[in-house]
Amino acid sequence: MRFTRPCLLVLLVVLLSFHTHVFAQKEKKGFKKGGVVALNDSVSIYSQSDIFNFQNVNKIRYYQNDSKLQKIRSLDTPGQEKQMYVALKEYVGNFGIDNFSKNVAMIWRLAKLSETQGPPGESLLLYKLVLKHHQQGLDIQNIYKRYEMIDPDKKENYVPLDFYYKLVEYRKDIDTLRPPQSILVNMGGYINSDKEDYGPTVGNVDDLILFTSKRNENYDHTYNEDLFFSLKAENYWTDAQPFTSINTEFNEGSACLSQDGKLLYFSRCMAPDGLGNCDLYVAKLKADSTWGDVKNLGPNINSSGWDSHPSLTHGGDTLFFASNRVGTFGLSDIFFAVRNSKGEWQKALNAGPIINTVQSEVSPFFHHKFNVLYFSSNGHPLNFGEFDIYKSYRYKNNWSEPLNTGPLVNGGGSEYYFTIDSKSKELFYARSLEEDIKNLDLHSFPVPMEAQPEAITRLKGSLKDPQGKSVKGIVSVIDLDEGVEVAPKFIREDGTFDFNLINKRNYLLIIQGDDFFRIEELFFMDGDIEINKVAEPIESKIAFQSLEFENGKANILPEMHADLDKIANFLIDHPTFKLKISGHTDSAGKEEANLRLSQARADAIKQYLVSQFQLSQDRITAIGFGSSKPIVQEVTDEHKQLNRRVEFEILKNN
Repeated sequence: MRFTRPCLLVLLVVLLSFHTHVFAQKEKKGFKKGGVVALNDSVSIYSQSDIFNFQNVNKIRYYQNDSKLQKIRSLDTPGQEKQMYVALKEYVGNFGIDNFSKNVAMIWRLAKLSETQGPPGESLLLYKLVLKHHQQGLDIQNIYKRYEMIDPDKKENYVPLDFYYKLVEYRKDIDTLRPPQSILVNMGGYINSDKEDYGPTVGNVDDLILFTSKRNENYDHTYNEDLFFSLKAENYWTDAQPFTSINTEFNEGSACLSQDGKLLYFSRCMAPDGLGNCDLYVAKLKADSTWGDVKNLGPNINSSGWDSHPSLTHGGDTLFFASNRVGTFGLSDIFFAVRNSKGEWQKALNAGPIINTVQSEVSPFFHHKFNVLYFSSNGHPLNFGEFDIYKSYRYKNNWSEPLNTGPLVNGGGSEYYFTIDSKSKELFYARSLEEDIKNLDLHSFPVPMEAQPEAITRLKGSLKDPQGKSVKGIVSVIDLDEGVEVAPKFIREDGTFDFNLINKRNYLLIIQGDDFFRIEELFFMDGDIEINKVAEPIESKIAFQSLEFENGKANILPEMHADLDKIANFLIDHPTFKLKISGHTDSAGKEEANLRLSQARADAIKQYLVSQFQLSQDRITAIGFGSSKPIVQEVTDEHKQLNRRVEFEILKNN
């Protein structure tokens, strides 16, 4: 539950150090075969390096081997970096939980050695370990600087949310989706109350949602935590109803259902049969459709501390939950327990140091179809607010480095209790606004790309100028098949960008900036792909060879459209910029007639831009100069052709 301990908020993910027999059982009943795995650099490092297994985490509290430490110290001399890297890596791989608070400096040293001696990408994951588990005594500022130098995925790379919506509005003519205002979609009065509402879980079917609320007032004017549910009928959620056979004078919440809908797992606090201040319980569905036979899950699951936020795997044989018991890395950790062949829950184990940090990780959600765990944390390096939602993929015997689900989910406040329907169409979570972090409401909206479980295929690219130098700009990707939102990113300082997308779909890549025309490319995602582009800089004055009018006429010809569309798109992308169109003729004929013709041609172009792209007339000035401003002396017909031109001047504000 949420408020039994101030720092214990809400959501989870889980990871490493599962014993061999645990995975064997999961393959039989729990984790579904064929689920997606993250095909990115961090996963490949996990598969290469045994260090990230940390097999001692659930065996011993603290690892120390004096003879090996002495050998490591003896290797700490110039010229023996490779030998020290190997020895230190083996030693760190044996860490127990307490080593991560007491010996995190050894991980820092290993990270620095790994930059030159380890496989590509390993040092970044080790630096992340340091940042997740650092305490007093380390020069953390220098560690952050080193980490930021080698980490390509920074908060600053993401376009701010308010500007994102402006981009979509500017690009109405090409966008195939309309954003649902993302984090602003409150589920409304049928679900939410004027008190805290949180802990949503999609039931065993997509038209049932369970959640926790503090709407019920006690006789002493305190508010009890109770379980509620709502059913979806004709695309609308019905008025929330309480679990009358489950709710008591004690606090109940954070429920999940088994796949067959016959078992309800939930948390109950301060009950007489509890082992700690909050315990996990299970109830059975009776023949009359009420819940009964409520049982405490016992000492293999529960502790003398706080245990809550249960989540089941597909087959129901593995239970994830959050706890602040003795034996955590931080304020609260993710734990898991596995059923044996008799259906009995075995002793709960810590999920390991890749998921858990020195801060809080809470409330797990395991996806209905894919081997993906989502969680909330305030201890991971890439963070947009207080608590953010992350996802992690199972790969062989490990889980990947958690990925932030991006700014379309995570805002400046806190996000907790994340859950998705079985089709990965809608997400549900509890969120507090920055200005009111104490009040939680349930929110729901379409799942953006960063939170999609199948978004594992990598689009990589770059934008450079003709001299090979990086160019500043914004990169957007439009999902043309399903309209799934993708948060745009700024191009990095080295000119690169990347996105994780869903494979076998059609996309539109859009690159835009202040100093080049918009770049667009349609592509079909068929495995990892790389798209590199060159941005031709916009000169102060532009003249297109395609803008050749028929003799004595001012009609816009089809072959002019491509270049005129470039101008229009640039103005759409930059709504504060203005355009000056200058029409010019050669010296043949009377000047008065040339002035009229050049003005008519400039006006025709202006009218095309206004009518075809809904640009404001106030932003465009059209002037005809006749033959008064030649760029060359007319000696040949080629010279006359050069003087017959239309120039565009982009007028930027300061």
